Amino acid sequence: MPNLDLDFLMLDPSDRLAILMHEGLKGPKGKTGISLLRYSQNPIVAVIDESAVGESVSELTGIDKAVPVVASLQAALATEPTVLAIGLAPSGGQLPEPWYAEVKQAVKAGLSVMNGLHTRMNLDPEIAANIRPGQWVWDMRQEPKGLSVGSGRAMGLKCDRVLTVGTDMAVGKMSASIELNRASQAKGLRSKLIATGQTGLMLGEDGVPLDAIRVDYASGAVEECLMRFGDNHDVLFVEGQGSFFNPASTATLPLLRGSQPTHLVLVHKAKLTHIMNSDFEIPPLPQVVKLYEAIASAAGTFTPAKVAGIALNTFGLDEKEARSAIAAASHETGLPCTDVVRFGAEPLLTNIFG
Repeated sequence: MPNLDLDFLMLDPSDRLAILMHEGLKGPKGKTGISLLRYSQNPIVAVIDESAVGESVSELTGIDKAVPVVASLQAALATEPTVLAIGLAPSGGQLPEPWYAEVKQAVKAGLSVMNGLHTRMNLDPEIAANIRPGQWVWDMRQEPKGLSVGSGRAMGLKCDRVLTVGTDMAVGKMSASIELNRASQAKGLRSKLIATGQTGLMLGEDGVPLDAIRVDYASGAVEECLMRFGDNHDVLFVEGQGSFFNPASTATLPLLRGSQPTHLVLVHKAKLTHIMNSDFEIPPLPQVVKLYEAIASAAGTFTPAKVAGIALNTFGLDEKEARSAIAAASHETGLPCTDVVRFGAEPLLTNIFG
């Protein structure tokens, strides 16, 4: 159970999820829903996306799940969900009013709600008035209590600490962290994922909602998580957020400060040349590697960390194109490269653990 000091009920194994995901199956704002489809251990019984009604989840996402895509919350009720998961990350963190109205309908219909947006739905009088016994609305973007500023204590941990960093937002840092953690556990290592965003928390991982934490305490919140788990694990995989190259991103530096990583894994999306929604070009990968390594050494205040490999997101490429892109990135950087979702994490783990 995530250590958020919040009074909420977590998912039961019997809970059935409907994912609110309008325009998310085909667009960049549905990454939370995509991750739930791929990794949730609870059954997904419906995806609500008016832009993709009747289309195949498998064909749209590459995830081999036969989940019906319906137009509305009302249509999703026929699949008997018990929880509505908000799988969207719209700009500004707020749902358009017609979609928010569907959340209110879900609560009135008796569904619990997993809310990863900045909007505090529990404070909405209409929602609060319709929550029944045994029903809950989990606003997960809340700052934990008792935080302090960072102090670099994670540097003293004996476990390996692997942080995913990115060339941009929404390139696959969370998926890479999950796959690296699972592969490490399969090798018999005492491995743990530290979630830093709403999706990882929705999946039941321990961590903090980093973008809900005041900037003064952000590195301290990350540090506190690592100190709680570091002594009992061989390796902690810290979910990355944002990117140094995106002018809207604020999370990467607190993650470096708080986790004091021993290794970095650079995540990049194949054929991505510019920062999302901008004219800013992404530098060549060797330059990106040098920048992250330079900041990770930071005059001795951070643990010096090297990039151990490239996790390349090849979604949208066929297998031949994907393997060619992986080979090109490896040749360009001199580092092992793989698509950890598609082809496994072994090349990166070999370079981390030997």
